[in-house]
Amino acid sequence: MRFLYFYLMKEAPHRVPAVSPRHAAYWRGLALPAYLGGPFADRSGLITFEAHSHAQAERLVANDPFLQDGLIERHWLRE
Repeated sequence: MRFLYFYLMKEAPHRVPAVSPRHAAYWRGLALPAYLGGPFADRSGLITFEAHSHAQAERLVANDPFLQDGLIERHWLRE
């Protein structure tokens, strides 16, 4: 199953650069099939990847360092 994870960042310009390397390493380190992702100029981001189920995709998103550190204002996960 292919998923899209889109997120909008909170206004926290001093915190985002500190967490960005962990966020990028987390997603790259998962070595998910068909992973593509990256930030937009405003630091919002889009990630697409494959997972076995919606529950697995939700767990992957829940462990995103940006989300765990409270830097994401809103996010969407769609199959």
